[in-house]
Amino acid sequence: MARITPFQPYRYTSKAGDLANLVTQPYDKITPAMRTRYLSQSPYNLVRVILGESRPGDSAAENVYSRAAAYLRDWIASGILAQDAEPGVFPYFQEFTVPDTGERLVRKGFIALGALEEYSAGIVHRHEQTLSGPKRDRTQLLQATHAHFGQIFMLYPDPAGAIDSLLDAAAQNPPIAEITDEHGVVHRFWKIVECSRIQELMADKRLLIADGHHRYETALGIYKENPDLPGADRVMMTFVNMYSRGLKILATHRLVSGLPQESLPDGFLSAAAAYFKIDEIESTDDLKASWAELPDRTVIGAAVGNRLFRLEERNAHGALDVKILHETLLAKVLGISEEAVRDEKHLRYMRSMDQAVAEARTGAAQIAFLLKPTAIDQVADTSFSGGVMPQKSTDFYPKLLTGLAIYKLD
Repeated sequence: MARITPFQPYRYTSKAGDLANLVTQPYDKITPAMRTRYLSQSPYNLVRVILGESRPGDSAAENVYSRAAAYLRDWIASGILAQDAEPGVFPYFQEFTVPDTGERLVRKGFIALGALEEYSAGIVHRHEQTLSGPKRDRTQLLQATHAHFGQIFMLYPDPAGAIDSLLDAAAQNPPIAEITDEHGVVHRFWKIVECSRIQELMADKRLLIADGHHRYETALGIYKENPDLPGADRVMMTFVNMYSRGLKILATHRLVSGLPQESLPDGFLSAAAAYFKIDEIESTDDLKASWAELPDRTVIGAAVGNRLFRLEERNAHGALDVKILHETLLAKVLGISEEAVRDEKHLRYMRSMDQAVAEARTGAAQIAFLLKPTAIDQVADTSFSGGVMPQKSTDFYPKLLTGLAIYKLD
């Protein structure tokens, strides 16, 4: 049973200024340049809390996390942030243009609290492994602030769209906030006070973490260590119907560097031929056509210098392309271990296919492996069966803004 709870978040008040200057992309998507820009936008931009700057002389008592807690206390005390007077759930719509295709979509979800569950309970399911470094960082921030600033991105199955219908009804009213972010995504936000019907409809749903595995496990760890801490048994989530037309997964292409140059391209092609049927192609349009014509086959593109190849796996039917890439091309053909992948040794990631090919052509990468987007059914089948996918197998677009609502535990 998925336990969904309305809540009274802290939200920015008009005293803080334009909301567009206060909220941010998720912490792990913020580059140094983005952080500099956020810092310049407002003294109350949330980046000061979620991704603060280290200073010379930082100590156990005075550091980036203690300063985050101080900012939060000061902003609440001065009225920059104020708690809602009554609990509710918050419909959250994102209108966006799909990169590469230009398709215009709206992704519909709602923000509420969700109960923290062990994966073994079969209620919340993951689809990726996590790393210890990010969890240490988020743990220290949560310990210092006792607050969640961004939402875990959760998917639920609702083929009939019953919950989406309730959200659409709420969206007939003017939003309580509307922001266009730096990527041109329009974010709209409403509030529903009477939300018992949503709770009833969600009660039998299994949940799948789309984004936020590290923060979910961090919150679960804090709760297990502090079971008596008020509110620690829940975390702020945005719930999205996995059958929604607005749910979009983008591909994440792999760039390989640091291999012996003499092995490319002939040595690579010779070794790959043991597992793949290989054809040289003229353009990425040829690769996209293969994906459309062979939807049940594993077909991966490989750009090496100025040449482009289509690799069709000989035996796998219906297997995840990204799994075949990691287990066969990276591990067996190129000898890149799972540990090296975790450490991002020899490996970088890129969203744009054209940019990935350009990296290979300019020599910035030795090989660019090109993947079609993972289908949501593949993610669900893997996750609900207890499996996990390689890191960065999915790129759910767009990202959820951080700072629309803040959940303070105590």
